[in-house]
Amino acid sequence: MVLVYFLGLYLWKKKRSTFGNEDLIDRLLPSLSQWKKRLKLVFLCLSVLFLVIAWANPQWGYKKESVKVKSTEVFIALDISLSMLSEDISPNRLERAKRFTQRLAQNLRGEKIGLILFAGSAYLQVPITNDIAAVQLFLKSASTSMAGTQGTNIAEAIQFAEESYTKDNKYKKALIIMTDGENHEEEALEKAREVAQKGIIIHTIGVGTSEGGYIPVMERGKTQYKKDELNRPIKTALNIQMLKDLATAGNGKSYLISDEDKVIESIQSEISRMEKIESDEQSFTDYNSYFQYFLFFGILFFIIEYLLNNRKREFRNEFE
Repeated sequence: MVLVYFLGLYLWKKKRSTFGNEDLIDRLLPSLSQWKKRLKLVFLCLSVLFLVIAWANPQWGYKKESVKVKSTEVFIALDISLSMLSEDISPNRLERAKRFTQRLAQNLRGEKIGLILFAGSAYLQVPITNDIAAVQLFLKSASTSMAGTQGTNIAEAIQFAEESYTKDNKYKKALIIMTDGENHEEEALEKAREVAQKGIIIHTIGVGTSEGGYIPVMERGKTQYKKDELNRPIKTALNIQMLKDLATAGNGKSYLISDEDKVIESIQSEISRMEKIESDEQSFTDYNSYFQYFLFFGILFFIIEYLLNNRKREFRNEFE
């Protein structure tokens, strides 16, 4: 800006000299104040300088802090057996469970979460992670077709979760099993008692109704109901007692998905009370911003430059 000013001044003087004697021209322009023109330039430059500094947001007076992230390792085991296609709850058990689990994962943000899908066998979909978005992504794609074998092998899901927790984690961990409870094997209860002694708390969430419903399947492009050996439609019902026994064996609580909001709130409360493992120590610096002071003076100098004119206060017309 200073260079442009002096370049303009040089060109103006050069052009003015073509009109005649410079002393005579100065006498013809007695009201023009050269020092005020320079003063306006000074204020304009200061204004731009302070505005640029304000835009840069100067910061100082910092302090360093260390943060240790505390979290609980939580596995969600979702049943993807064919019985989860029953429509005794809308739209069906599996879709309802997937939506609920996505909400639950969102509300457990800050914890480390993993995802296991199970039917006749268990499958690790997402290992223990802080990435909730990854868990929700895999939940959306969960379907009964992903199960290699059908059935409801809860014992294997518990075993799989036990093997998938962080090896050196000696703190308590949580396992949330979402199923309709169609498992009549004592093995699941025995496995729940075994892992409970190792610090794994098992909560169960029942998906379905006691009245039950039929299992729709596609046959030759038409919706049919799954049938038994006698060609009778199979009716599947929620095994509430089995889920209660499983939760008791795992030192946890049993819930029904119909009480969605209360279930999420209760599980959050249970997990928040669990002893958490410290990890991912982080250090960050906190600064104080002082841009507002530079902004004030930048605007002030601009206003002064605008109000300041190029005229002298008093002048005498020498031609009078």
